[in-house]
Amino acid sequence: GEWAESMSGIGAGIDSFYEYLLKSYILYGEREDLEMFSELYRSVMKYIRKGQSCVDLLVKGDATEPPLFVNVDYSTGKLSNYWIDSLSASFASLQVLVGDINEAICTHALHYTIWRKYRSFPERFDWRGKTPVVSFYPLRPELVESTYFLYQATQNPFYLHVGSDLLKDLEQHAKSKCGYATLHDVISKEQEDRMESFFLSETCKYLYLLFDTNHTLNRHASQYLFTTEGHILRIHSNLHQKPWQKGGCGWCENLFTTNAVARVNESEINYSCPSYDPLRQYSLPLSRKVFGEIEQLIGLLNHR
Repeated sequence: GEWAESMSGIGAGIDSFYEYLLKSYILYGEREDLEMFSELYRSVMKYIRKGQSCVDLLVKGDATEPPLFVNVDYSTGKLSNYWIDSLSASFASLQVLVGDINEAICTHALHYTIWRKYRSFPERFDWRGKTPVVSFYPLRPELVESTYFLYQATQNPFYLHVGSDLLKDLEQHAKSKCGYATLHDVISKEQEDRMESFFLSETCKYLYLLFDTNHTLNRHASQYLFTTEGHILRIHSNLHQKPWQKGGCGWCENLFTTNAVARVNESEINYSCPSYDPLRQYSLPLSRKVFGEIEQLIGLLNHR
């Protein structure tokens, strides 16, 4: 067979695959998953991530080229279209998990700016035309998830403010007589007679955990893993041991141990979480000037 779709990015159709690879490694210790994720992440940051690096933005304090993730043709690397979809907002949470905190901050700032423009998140946003392409918002959790992960990583109250902002907007525009409704249009805020199940299982869950800072899951965060659908799994070292390594598997024991190949360079793996400068904890994660450049990219300033 041949691939029918040549577009690649970080949003719908591929977003969960990145998660499966990294989280499978965390949960089961499959080194091949880590190798595949590392290779993909390097490619994403090289071919899909455009603009200045976040480290550059933090050092210089201005953004002549704001951060942006684009969709490209995987065979040529050329730009495929000009839209950002709402599922890509979860990528910052994955960057937190892999320890790329600075880049996660920039990724989150991009998506939060789109939210601020519409007080919700269109399913697809045209960054060149600065307008929605698909304008409904089904109460998706991805931006809330990234906000939660960034607060856990940085303890910066800015992300509590973001969470409060998201919650206030949901209350104002999505709350209905019975539950919370999908927004049919992020501009008019017209509601549909529909509430997706992921609103309760993910959007509300991440909002709750964001503000309940003393929750067991937050106090023992290193012991738990959220699946791509927000289910909570306990991380246990026993899951790193294969059944055939425990004995009693007969011929398969030799098969798997013989064919096992260590493809990951141990020296490239950082098993400790990167420290977040405490001097940055109570300041804006990016300078006002950088936020302003991102707002200009999204068209927020002209929208007000």
